[in-house]
Amino acid sequence: MTDLITQIVTPTTHDLGQFEVRRVLPSKARQMVGPFIFVDEFGPGQLDIGTGMDVRPHPHINLATVTWLFQGAIDHRDTLGTFSTIRPGTVNLMTAGRGIAHSERSPEDERSKGPMLYGMQTWLALPDGKEEIDPAFEAVSDLPKIEDKGVTACVIMGELWGQRAATTTHADTIYSEILLGPNGSIPIDSEADERAVMLVGGEATIGNCTLTPYELAVLKPGETMTLSSESGGRVMLLGGEAFTTRRHVWWNFVSSDRERINQAKDDWREGRFGKVPDDEGEFIPLPDVPKTVSYP
Repeated sequence: MTDLITQIVTPTTHDLGQFEVRRVLPSKARQMVGPFIFVDEFGPGQLDIGTGMDVRPHPHINLATVTWLFQGAIDHRDTLGTFSTIRPGTVNLMTAGRGIAHSERSPEDERSKGPMLYGMQTWLALPDGKEEIDPAFEAVSDLPKIEDKGVTACVIMGELWGQRAATTTHADTIYSEILLGPNGSIPIDSEADERAVMLVGGEATIGNCTLTPYELAVLKPGETMTLSSESGGRVMLLGGEAFTTRRHVWWNFVSSDRERINQAKDDWREGRFGKVPDDEGEFIPLPDVPKTVSYP
């Protein structure tokens, strides 16, 4: 560790054949950074012509999913009746609250040319008192951009560099994509309780610390520091308020109450989440052993 980076979380990498998915949260090393309890980076990768990504309908509770793409497109459908094509520059926020199911699939026009997949899938735990709010969906494209010293930064959620995104936040949250040009640099705000950066393309340093691709570097609280690059890079900044109440994770469910997760398991088995319109023919069954679990 260094005087600026307090922890490094190494991702678990899943090779899906034509692209890789790298998961840094939750892990044995750390469960959350601010409200972020699940962080996946996927791609870059290109699928074969005529194929696509097909994530069948599946449920969530007590969390919000945030999808942000660098390349490609994904069709989102959910039990609210939402249909939205996710594209770069637009953040898709699905608040599960008391329960929602959705699917994510490559659009037909992407399949015909071989879909590109490159982006971030993150979950935000909902704070105490808001875990069971009504489910909701929003797609926000009018996001603030900061351009300075060879850098373009997009504020996806929360307030950074004096600009606030219109995206709904249920807890204090910061989330940004930072594109560094050659010799570009930008200060990293110090207000959030917890912050971390992930290099997802090119090269970059924080202070005099070189970032390793796809590792999550947790930053020292309250310290102003500078992110920079000699040749150019893409970095995600994420974090927000520290949660004082533990969250449990099992499969696609997050909650402060283990019994609430058990109820969600029963609800999915019994079909009580409802159907996803125009995607009713299949679903992901409840697993015996989930890939996402709480760690002691």
